Amino acid sequence: MKIAWFCIPAYGHTNPTLRVVKELTDAGHRVYYFSFEMFREQIEQAGADFIPCDGYDFEMEDKENADRVGKDKVFATELLVSSTLALDEMTTEKIGKIKPDVIVSDSVAFWGKLVAMKHGIPYVSSTTTFAFNRYSAKYMKETPWDIAKMLLAMPRINKQIKRLRDKGYPVKGLLEIVQNDNETNTIVYTSKYFQPCSETFSERYHFIGPSIRPVTDSVQKTAEKTIYISMGTVNQDKEFYRNCVLALGKTDWQVIISMGTNSEHYDHLPDNIQIHESVDQMAVLSIADAFITHCGMNSASEGLYFQVPLVLFPQTPEQGAVAKRVEELGAGVLLNSISEEDIMQAVRKILLDPAYKAGAIKVSESFRACGGPGEARVFLEEIG
Repeated sequence: MKIAWFCIPAYGHTNPTLRVVKELTDAGHRVYYFSFEMFREQIEQAGADFIPCDGYDFEMEDKENADRVGKDKVFATELLVSSTLALDEMTTEKIGKIKPDVIVSDSVAFWGKLVAMKHGIPYVSSTTTFAFNRYSAKYMKETPWDIAKMLLAMPRINKQIKRLRDKGYPVKGLLEIVQNDNETNTIVYTSKYFQPCSETFSERYHFIGPSIRPVTDSVQKTAEKTIYISMGTVNQDKEFYRNCVLALGKTDWQVIISMGTNSEHYDHLPDNIQIHESVDQMAVLSIADAFITHCGMNSASEGLYFQVPLVLFPQTPEQGAVAKRVEELGAGVLLNSISEEDIMQAVRKILLDPAYKAGAIKVSESFRACGGPGEARVFLEEIG
């Protein structure tokens, strides 16, 4: 079987797919992965043929654009259309040569879905966030202003849709592109238990569990309680990190902070606090007792997989949906503000009330019970 796979230039959307890709290539299938040079090595290590999408005036390669996509639907739509058209000639030529049996694309790499529509090839959505339909979408808090902006922008959006139709993409409207329905074959990298409103999704949705890489390094536990703090690569709120240091530096807990490439260097750190640009997150989580997180789907899933309750500090609507679900399942508490008092109160609550640990264990058990990459492979074999 030949599979064409499309993804956006983001680690959080690429990394979860690689274990599925390796499962497919190990089984003798050929995977052609359309991505970007920064991911070439990992994709080729998974056994796929790498096809570069760099250098096609592809605006989502700009990190600021990629971040803005999660917050601005109108901008996302314009970017989707310009990206699809920028890649059109190359994808048409490559798909013509490869003649794939199935196309898999990230749920946000809409150009993959459009290529499948244009060439009449069976399509599978790869969803590294929650699956969203009209029920679960309520977890993404939209203000009346967000809805008004979308309505005001419809003439602009319809103009963009016409550009696609003019290039041979059989698209009726925006919803057809951005929304999967119960007829869409979909792989979701979480469990049915963690997925909001999972009972509203059809059997075409396969919840295979998160993609958790094995622990490779070892991190020494130096105190009775270990607190891990990571806000992903985007958040560089110095006041937040400073308040974490001031609040938690007064305790006898081991505190490990992963601060990203713009890490601020403190001259006089308390002895119990370590600051790193990056860490082996799996290794740290394997010894952690609480995790202060921005609620990116991968980070939250990794924490819960290791049965670590979460202090929730979401930065985008998508992360807000993850935070809401974690709260509902009793596996974490929302951080009310970045004040020293609120940080300390949230961490103490997590550590002192065993119900949060129990909630995290329940989610972890649901992840471990999923079918994983093997289930995804069988599913794709049935379609292709």
